[in-house]
Amino acid sequence: MRYTIEEIRQMPEGQTFDCKSIHIEPKALANTIVAMANADGGMIAVGISDKTRRIEGVNQDKAHLNEILRTPFDFCVPTISVTTEFMPCQDSEGNDNHILIIHVPASPRLHANQADEVFWRVGDKSRKLLFEERLQLMYDKGERYYEDSPAYDATIEDIDMDAVKAYMKRIGYGKSPMEYLQENKGFLTYKDDVPQVSTACILLFGKRPQNFFPRARVRFIKYYGTEEKVGRDMNVIKDVTFEGRILDQIQKTIDYLETQVKEHSYLGEDGLFKTDREYPKFVIQEMTVNSVCHRDYSIKGTEIQIKMFDDRLVFETPGKLPGIVRTDNIRHTHFSRNPKIAEYLKAYDYVKEFGEGVDRMCRELSAIGTKEPQYHLVAFIMKASVWANLLEEGQEKTISDQKRPESDQISDRISDQIKMILELIKEKPQISRSEISHKMGLHESSVKRRLKMMVDKGIIQRIGSDKGGYWQIK
Repeated sequence: MRYTIEEIRQMPEGQTFDCKSIHIEPKALANTIVAMANADGGMIAVGISDKTRRIEGVNQDKAHLNEILRTPFDFCVPTISVTTEFMPCQDSEGNDNHILIIHVPASPRLHANQADEVFWRVGDKSRKLLFEERLQLMYDKGERYYEDSPAYDATIEDIDMDAVKAYMKRIGYGKSPMEYLQENKGFLTYKDDVPQVSTACILLFGKRPQNFFPRARVRFIKYYGTEEKVGRDMNVIKDVTFEGRILDQIQKTIDYLETQVKEHSYLGEDGLFKTDREYPKFVIQEMTVNSVCHRDYSIKGTEIQIKMFDDRLVFETPGKLPGIVRTDNIRHTHFSRNPKIAEYLKAYDYVKEFGEGVDRMCRELSAIGTKEPQYHLVAFIMKASVWANLLEEGQEKTISDQKRPESDQISDRISDQIKMILELIKEKPQISRSEISHKMGLHESSVKRRLKMMVDKGIIQRIGSDKGGYWQIK
């Protein structure tokens, strides 16, 4: 993705971005490069002050610039294969200048600085690892890049180039789809002139990914009660599987889960509609994305399973917690088992910022009085349990009689039909009575009466004509 100088100046430092003064010592810069290579990779802008964001440029000190360019080779062990580019700019003194952009790849190897210290990127900091953490990271580096391994028997014909084009448009890449696949992320490589299509390429852009990875899918199972029963006592009431490319799986899974989450809608004392949910929307999305993004795709015997009980959701994902992530540090520690898949999902806004999702999820659950997710490993399956915000009868009360006259009162309990009409209007303000009738299975005359009641009560209003107008929720 191409950025302007001003966009880089405004970019917050974080897991995958840092800016450094031209005066930084190569030994200090090496720590940042090592930390990014050991984690998710990233971009470093040299020539912009990290404290004041003043554009210094790099042209004025050629000798020091050469030392900086040699940092990945002279101060990183083993050498890190960065790529560099010079962006023209005007420095703070008004002179024509350049800033140096260093692109650091996420590396399958463990890297250290010259003093044999290993660093790890945590948010906007480069943290030195303890011996035990370093050892664990060294072990996990061996499994990390299964996404780069060739998908057996896959050819270029198995790639949906329209899906590649859609992603290129998303990230602002201007070349052809084939050039993107060959020049970026190792999606398409060659061995003895034979194309090698990577696992990540098939999972993200494949026409039929399940032809190569049959269990790379999500299965949703809903149970009656709070326990999973089998045999004569089997209590499964829904069993749905979602396949396709990773983006399709995530979208379908989240959309379906939303239909299964219980809600209670009511009018608050401020006269506005309020909705209490079993699970916050962000929690549903984050848990689904984490499962699909961080699963171990080398485990081929099972799929991701999401199990819904009366009191909790359980996300069962093949693979243990990756890297140095542990149950006691998961809230603030990040490691991508599949960094290319994670970067792809970030472009589609499913990953906001590496490492922030679990913390935000815990805060949202705490805000509704629900405990943090619980993680435990059973064999090779990581199970994450999210507890429901149990909604009690009578919770959905509206304004009291003392505060509003009788003529303005709305029933204490908004009917499921009225709530569904409101949701349909939110999704499509131009929706017609016949469309609402079809989607809800109600006679059109019943829909007409309910719409009239909602207009009379000031809940909605019609803007424009019956044919060309639209509904507005007041």
